[in-house]
Amino acid sequence: MDDAIADASVSAPLPPQRLPRAVLFDWDNTLVTNWRCVHAAINAALERFGHQPWTLEESYGRVRHSLRDSFPVIFGDDWMAARDVFYAHFQEHHLDYLEPLPGAAELLELLSGAGIYLGVVSNKTGSFLRAEADSLGWTRHFGKLVGATDAAADKPSVAPVEMALAPGGIVAGPDVWFVGDADIDMECAHRSGCLPILVGCTPDVAAGLGRFPPAVRLDGCSAISALVQQMHDTISLDGALRTS
Repeated sequence: MDDAIADASVSAPLPPQRLPRAVLFDWDNTLVTNWRCVHAAINAALERFGHQPWTLEESYGRVRHSLRDSFPVIFGDDWMAARDVFYAHFQEHHLDYLEPLPGAAELLELLSGAGIYLGVVSNKTGSFLRAEADSLGWTRHFGKLVGATDAAADKPSVAPVEMALAPGGIVAGPDVWFVGDADIDMECAHRSGCLPILVGCTPDVAAGLGRFPPAVRLDGCSAISALVQQMHDTISLDGALRTS
């Protein structure tokens, strides 16, 4: 499916009708916010190599792909040296800036408590991703946390999706929700056959959303919890009616 839809727009899937078998999450701006540190680290690299620093809004709009995909475009032949500057700055400060988004901890408890397999597919470097999950005490919720360079290719490739699901013996499909805040997350969901769920305030005009639309758009983690609880209650009621 990855290659088949690479250059074509696809239709929006139907909204979820039942609880998922698994949920894959993006990390930054989906479960946590660490954008101020990403922004500061990018600007440290930009300034080192004579570029104008970006505003926070510019950073958010331009940094969606992994570093190994985006830095060669931004820095050209200097991209590896710029990468080192970025990593040094980020490694020193990323845990200081890290904050869980509202409702994220409660959502993870709800899903894992229901026996739903959880994973992360992020374009943040894997070692940073896992250090942040450890610092929040969230690692126990996830079967696998996959970051940039962990798989053969980075998001929106299908490769990190398959890696994230492998420990649960789960194959990507519509019973797997892919939750993220950016068009690249929706593209990754469509490419892998997962159900794309968009959270946050990504503008509708974002280039990728026209080609890879979400099945449903929710405000954030608390809204996902409400949807899951509603589905759980409906299933419980239906079961009670059938046995009464």
